[in-house]
Amino acid sequence: MIVEYVTAVPHPRSEAPGSARAGRMSLAVALLCGALGAAVALLATRQRWSEGTVTVAGGPFPLIAKGSDVTGVPAALAIVGLAALVAVFAVRRAGRLMVAGLLALCGAGTVAAALLGASDSAALDEKAAQASGDTSATVEALTHTAWPYVAAVGGALILLAGLLALRYGRLWPGMSGRYERGGTPRPRRRAPAPDPDRPEELWKALDRGEDPTGA
Repeated sequence: MIVEYVTAVPHPRSEAPGSARAGRMSLAVALLCGALGAAVALLATRQRWSEGTVTVAGGPFPLIAKGSDVTGVPAALAIVGLAALVAVFAVRRAGRLMVAGLLALCGAGTVAAALLGASDSAALDEKAAQASGDTSATVEALTHTAWPYVAAVGGALILLAGLLALRYGRLWPGMSGRYERGGTPRPRRRAPAPDPDRPEELWKALDRGEDPTGA
């Protein structure tokens, strides 16, 4: 007695709903992470990152440095990343992979720049020299806030959006689905021609003064 074992092969159509669901879910998460990450990074660079004092003739003089004073890299990369997130839908195939890679690099660069700026004192040293009139003056009682790490979180969200675009971008729709590759609009389906044998069509023909029985 011979027993045959048949291995079930999944039909391609059975995998389509799962792929479409993964594409929609990844698209929503990427858009949310990219937009939120860019907004968080931009907001964080406008906040106070560090503060300290410098000794002048009248005593200690307070100094503060915002994120934009420390480094302009996070804000610039956040804007570029936001533009790349929109551009992902304007390109396809290899172009989409390149833009998705740029989006991921913007996120990684934002994280790195924010973490480097978390312990930076150059901006306050420059302000201390200007306030005291002594080029060798440095900031005293230097302290840092948590805003650089908030900017790093924003960069991490942008990085996540880029990684999702690299992984699932091929499943995402394009910006304009009505057009073919050559740029010409796809022909729309025409409505079916009216049936002359239907009673209502006969009455309409009579109203127009036509002979519905004519060949």
